[in-house]
Amino acid sequence: MDEERAMSSRPNVGDQRVDWKVKYSQLFLLAYQSFGVVYGDLSTSPLYVYKSAFSGKLHYYKDEETIFGVLSLIFWTTTLIPLLKYVLIVLSADDNGEGGTFALYSLLCRHAKFSLLPNQQAADEELSTYYRNGHTSRNVISSPLKRFLEKHKKMRTCLLLIVLFGASMVIGDGVLTPAISVLSSISGLQVRARHLHDGAVVIIACIVLVGLFALQHRGTQKVAFMFAPVVILWLLCIGVIGLYNIIHWNPSIYHALSPVYIYKFFKRTGKDGWISLGGILLSITGTEAMFADLGHFTNASIRVAFVGFIYPCLVLQYMGQAAFISKNFSFVPISFYESIPNSVFWPVFVIATLAAIVASQAVISATFSIVKQCHAMGCFPRVKIVHTSRWIYGQIYIPEINWILMVLCLAITIGFRDTTLIGNAYGIACMAVMFVTTGLMALVIMFVWQKSVIYALLFLLFFGSIEGVYLSSSVMKVPQGGWVPLVLSFVFMFIMYVWHYGTRRKYLFDLQNKVSMKWILTLGPSLGIVRVPGIGLIYSELVTGVPAIFSHFVTNLPAFHQVLVFVCVKSVPVPFVPPEERYLIGRIGPKAYRMYRCIVRYGYKDVPKDEDNFENQLVMSIAEFIQMEAEETSSGSYDSSLDGRMAVIRTSERSLSRLVIREAGENGEDQLTTIRSSKSETLQSLQSLYEQESPSITRRRQVRFELPQQEQYDSHVRDELLALVEAKHAGVAYVMGHSYIKARKTSSFIKKFAIDVAYSFLRKNCRGPAVALNIPHISLIEVGMIYYV
Repeated sequence: MDEERAMSSRPNVGDQRVDWKVKYSQLFLLAYQSFGVVYGDLSTSPLYVYKSAFSGKLHYYKDEETIFGVLSLIFWTTTLIPLLKYVLIVLSADDNGEGGTFALYSLLCRHAKFSLLPNQQAADEELSTYYRNGHTSRNVISSPLKRFLEKHKKMRTCLLLIVLFGASMVIGDGVLTPAISVLSSISGLQVRARHLHDGAVVIIACIVLVGLFALQHRGTQKVAFMFAPVVILWLLCIGVIGLYNIIHWNPSIYHALSPVYIYKFFKRTGKDGWISLGGILLSITGTEAMFADLGHFTNASIRVAFVGFIYPCLVLQYMGQAAFISKNFSFVPISFYESIPNSVFWPVFVIATLAAIVASQAVISATFSIVKQCHAMGCFPRVKIVHTSRWIYGQIYIPEINWILMVLCLAITIGFRDTTLIGNAYGIACMAVMFVTTGLMALVIMFVWQKSVIYALLFLLFFGSIEGVYLSSSVMKVPQGGWVPLVLSFVFMFIMYVWHYGTRRKYLFDLQNKVSMKWILTLGPSLGIVRVPGIGLIYSELVTGVPAIFSHFVTNLPAFHQVLVFVCVKSVPVPFVPPEERYLIGRIGPKAYRMYRCIVRYGYKDVPKDEDNFENQLVMSIAEFIQMEAEETSSGSYDSSLDGRMAVIRTSERSLSRLVIREAGENGEDQLTTIRSSKSETLQSLQSLYEQESPSITRRRQVRFELPQQEQYDSHVRDELLALVEAKHAGVAYVMGHSYIKARKTSSFIKKFAIDVAYSFLRKNCRGPAVALNIPHISLIEVGMIYYV
């Protein structure tokens, strides 16, 4: 018996093997999928790197040593930045699986008080341990630098501007990548059809670009199965062609991998070699996508794909192309296509065009993601965000941004007509994003990883100096096209900062002018007005107190619902909030007032699903709070002196025992009859007419709430729950505040321009909150106020 017990307690070796097989199969599957999403831009760089590098005076250095120096620079740049910096270090700084500029900013805001919006609660930091990665803000060691940044608002503003600058440059990548990738691939036609002039190439490229942007609304999931095979086939082609060129043209090209040739290159070329760095840095464009698209995959899968396949194929291609140029220097402008053997030219051309489209698609999708993150963090006007996949939340489509990108991309393609000029602009945009990431990573090393300042300085100085040299070379090409990303970044930064500034000023006004509890208590339980049946949801940006919009409403219309819920839909600085931790419920005033507060928390990567019946979840959460409060009061653990006490309601655990949900009839007749019983015949006929004209309303889940018979409730708790159920059955109304902010007459000209002109224009032309929240118009009440800030 003892032997049997001992045998049964041992781990099953066969099961372990199965687990390892499953683990590795998932890893390689994710690595395979990452090819089409992450590496499209990086893998198409060989199309235009050498042409851009030799576009200046470096073209006059026609000798093998110069070629070796350029190849050595490309090799070591690819090794130090993508491999060492991103794959080995930056990918470890994910925000719970999410990456990108705003992910780093989110990490910093959660571990230090860097956010400019004063709406962060302690409860937001008390999400599940899954969102803390073992580091809570309470355990962060305070440092003089951290205290200095938290104390000075101007420093936090500078940090936000740096983040917005990086985000703007990512949007600039979304404009420049399709233009340079598609134009570079189409220009290969001139290798075989030399009579084809540049105008025809531009027209073909524009047609491809229009088709690319026109297909965005279908979503990447419908063509995702094509992405990875195209990129893998492309990398195999360029790797094999590179190996063929090494053997055929110059087998000694491997000597160029020695960094000695970099020293010889700069010693020989001097300033001309330094200026050529603006073209050499194009070999690492798309590197930021490895970090920005981290949310779709895992650290390990991206590392396996890059180290095991991407890196070797790119090195072979750059070496092979350099070997070809060393013997055919006159073909530098079209060296990639000239180095392809005649027998496989057209298949490679087709694959190159498809790869360029895939690269463009990946960067456009990344642009949509960064705009969504900016919007979630209160730094971008409201836009329509369409989720094109039911399984992958990161696959989104933003119509306004898509057509703006298309117009800008076509303008750049038609205006420049040359990949060299576009490459000058492209280099500045890519290197600026990397430089911002390096600076934010230094702060993450200190404040999030809690490492010594020495490690942060070493990281900043080593990679910052390399990127600084490349960036300085790119800045020299500002007159030759490099001004484009600077202008684009200035425009998008202005839009984002003005929107953030206006949003912050409006929030501060609400915070400073909120209704006091003393004023509410003087109204009495009836609030001094008529309490009509139903639930009134008052939307506000405040997480504490009662907004001024409430007093404005009751002053002009002295009637309100028997149950009032002040709702704050809030984006918290984590990528995802689990559904069981989404609702924070509290009480406002005495129990007889029937006033509650609900904070609905979403991460900046969360998708508010329409099919999740918000009203039902809200009622269940309030019912759970009422019972939880009663239990704590009876046990003596509840402190009634704590005004504004909020509780996380884990609806998935206990709330189903508080109220019973019963499905209505097949057509929802039972529910609709109950709702209409509290309304006049005129209102009932209007609602029926609205439901006929809006079929989506009738498809909503119709349920009824009942108190379980087996539960024994306190009389006060039972009365409050019955009042809540009756109010829900009577109907729900949504009260939205439309606050218009204007600058005071004594304000400066800059503030008046920012508030009265720029912010007002953006607010009038962006999406309204009712559209974003999917509120039925028949249940919507809009209240307007003017704030003078």
